Amino acid sequence: MNLNTPSKTILVAPLNWGLGHATRCIPIIKALQDNNHIPVIASDGIALDLLKKEFPYLKFLELPSYEIEYAKNGKHFKWKLLKNCPKMIEAILEEKRLVKKWIKKHDIDGIISDNRLGVYSKKVPSVFITHQLNVMTGNTTWLTSLLHQNIIKKYTECWVPDVAEKPNLAGELSHLKNPDLNIRYIGPLSRMHPKKTAEKYDLMIILSGPEPQRGMLEEKLKKEIPLYNGNILFIKGIIEKEQKKEQKDNVTFYNFMHSRQLDQAFNESRLIVCRSGYTSIMDLAKLNKKAFFIPTPGQYEQEYLAKKLKKEGLVPYIEQDLFTIKNLDEINDYKGLSEIKSDLNWPEIFNVFLNKH
Repeated sequence: MNLNTPSKTILVAPLNWGLGHATRCIPIIKALQDNNHIPVIASDGIALDLLKKEFPYLKFLELPSYEIEYAKNGKHFKWKLLKNCPKMIEAILEEKRLVKKWIKKHDIDGIISDNRLGVYSKKVPSVFITHQLNVMTGNTTWLTSLLHQNIIKKYTECWVPDVAEKPNLAGELSHLKNPDLNIRYIGPLSRMHPKKTAEKYDLMIILSGPEPQRGMLEEKLKKEIPLYNGNILFIKGIIEKEQKKEQKDNVTFYNFMHSRQLDQAFNESRLIVCRSGYTSIMDLAKLNKKAFFIPTPGQYEQEYLAKKLKKEGLVPYIEQDLFTIKNLDEINDYKGLSEIKSDLNWPEIFNVFLNKH
């Protein structure tokens, strides 16, 4: 801990869209504490529940939900999001109102918003975290990217959890040809730690993301896993009050796991099956793991990342509807992900909150 640093109260607000935004904020929250700052956490739904379990002693505030739902059919993903826009705009306006109030009430000195578009203030240094400087939406990518970049411009800084040079993890998502944004590449963020440990599971399945797609993939995988020869750990990604564990033949089921348990489980597992969400990719890279991806149907970002990593010979993938357990044999033909080192200097990064705004 650097005791010479003035202590600042920082509002950390991850988007509740699956668990990725919340989990990648865990190392940031820990780093704030290590550097003598006081994190105040704001989110909603399962993202808020997860962080309450990780940091029960911190102050928590509730933000309005963007009410993001996935379409049952991936082809309707964009339409479903478009339909959701009025609710989302309402939530963003409410966020702005709440943030204004909280800055006074809780003496907030700075803001870290992970993709929460209304968590921002002109009164205090405000940082936006995203790996999507370009937002992939098929033939409307140019428009969604432009809109997103205009939002980012309002912030003091944009932290990108990737490296500026090649090789990098997010490719075109996190790199612009001629950026006119105040971008700081802070390197991949992961709450995981590689350990030398005995192998306990041949396969670890970890699910995440909004319904109904999370549940649809769970049902599909449950039909396939009886054909797998080996020990399986199956984490459903359902955040509930109590942790539940169930053993069925060669499969150990959990509804969710805390970070420490998850860290151990990843290290004890030989192969991983998961979505190709960016947080999962950062975790797998940190642990140098071999994996198989099943992107969320219709989610362009996950599809882009899965294609990129397959093309680079690192991780195979297949569409959800086409998956069979036999596909896992392909993992042997791929290298797996490996850690991308970056010089993460948190005191220097947090200097943004020490400067007068």
